[in-house]
Amino acid sequence: MKTPIILGIESSCDDTSAAIIQGRKILSNVVSTQKVHQNYGGVVPELASRAHLQNIVPVIDQAIQLANITKKDINAIAFTRGPGLLGSLLVGTSFAKSLAMALNIPLLEVNHMQGHIFAHFIEEDNLESPSFPFLCLTVSGGHTQIVKVNDYFSFEVLGETLDDAAGEAFDKIGKLMGLNYPAGAMIDQLAQLGDPEKFKFPIPKLEGLNFSFSGIKTSVMYFLQKNQNNPSFISENLKDLCASVQNTIIKALLVKVEKAVERTGIKNIAIAGGVSANSELRKKFKDLEITHNCKTYIPIIEYTSDNAAMIAIVGSLKYERSLFTDLNVSASARYHL
Repeated sequence: MKTPIILGIESSCDDTSAAIIQGRKILSNVVSTQKVHQNYGGVVPELASRAHLQNIVPVIDQAIQLANITKKDINAIAFTRGPGLLGSLLVGTSFAKSLAMALNIPLLEVNHMQGHIFAHFIEEDNLESPSFPFLCLTVSGGHTQIVKVNDYFSFEVLGETLDDAAGEAFDKIGKLMGLNYPAGAMIDQLAQLGDPEKFKFPIPKLEGLNFSFSGIKTSVMYFLQKNQNNPSFISENLKDLCASVQNTIIKALLVKVEKAVERTGIKNIAIAGGVSANSELRKKFKDLEITHNCKTYIPIIEYTSDNAAMIAIVGSLKYERSLFTDLNVSASARYHL
């Protein structure tokens, strides 16, 4: 029997993406990133929705062509139902439903955060998937969570951010320093040339495994205001500022991961989401193998940001278990694991 082919569609924020998967092997993964938001220092939901409408057909067509298949070869369609921007989700959900009706094939709804976690289960050369149970630190522009993953469809959120996500903190602090949106990658790049101990910013002390990043952002804002009598302060110290900010955010993340390992006794730990592309976080996370005797799992860069490959792998897992959804399904901006 031929291994099923799944089309994955991702449109939760400002990236329109489509992927084709057969079994657990990605045949194509196309991402169209919207540049218009750079002019506004953040994602403008209405503009994101319009861009998805323009991009979704050519992106899906390209994914099908690159996979060297036709629409008739597709056995099911997996799509991001949520969480995310409602207008953006509506574009992907509506298109998935329409195409499923036209091809008379089943639908598979996917939680965006589950997609990030299960990017680790895409088959790639020399890439090992974590065994159950494992802990996953999911860090993106909109979410920061520590999830206990018991099985493919059994999750327990042990801790999450109470305000800003880690990715939001990078972007908002980057904006304070005059960096373009999104600022995370630029901060990472500049931080490699700076002193991470030059400036000290407080790490929030919260009970349990929850996070908070708004205080870090506020402390940086006050620090910059305090030094505004020197108009060149930021430009003269930009590399050290980036290194110090990055060091603070990563420490805030890892202290909770270490606490989760100690509390649960689980030694398999993974990271996922856009911020997991940060080079210093990847390095510090890998160090946990020595300091806490853990086995760590770090995704390849292509599958860290919003992409349809991660939606397709969850769709493939659901297809194996006949976990289909019907045409009454609707997009959900808040969609919990």
